[in-house]
Amino acid sequence: MHMRLELIPLPSSDIDRSIAFYVDRVGFLLDHDVQPGNGMRILQLTPPGSACSIVIGVGMGAAGGPPVHGIHLVVDDVDAARAELGGRGVDVSDVSDMGGGVRYAYFSDPDGNSWALQQLPG
Repeated sequence: MHMRLELIPLPSSDIDRSIAFYVDRVGFLLDHDVQPGNGMRILQLTPPGSACSIVIGVGMGAAGGPPVHGIHLVVDDVDAARAELGGRGVDVSDVSDMGGGVRYAYFSDPDGNSWALQQLPG
């Protein structure tokens, strides 16, 4: 059996603010921005190089839900990723060294959804 994680729904209180954060600051690609009707609007955004995307929307279940915590973005160099995001205005924590070559830095979006930049050894 094969399973692929492809889409993670995130709550957002302001769609345009989410686009500005994820596309302009974090560097995600805006794959889809559709309005199928009845006041519904759905965005699909993907981190560069990722097979998994996030979905943010109005009129869908996750829109008013609690923030999602601890989503991992695996990077080759957490220091470089932290510096790049910081240069784009993202408030990223200091790097935490967990030992064994595992290192983390953390940030959150304007709705409190939290992310971990994770660097793994080798």
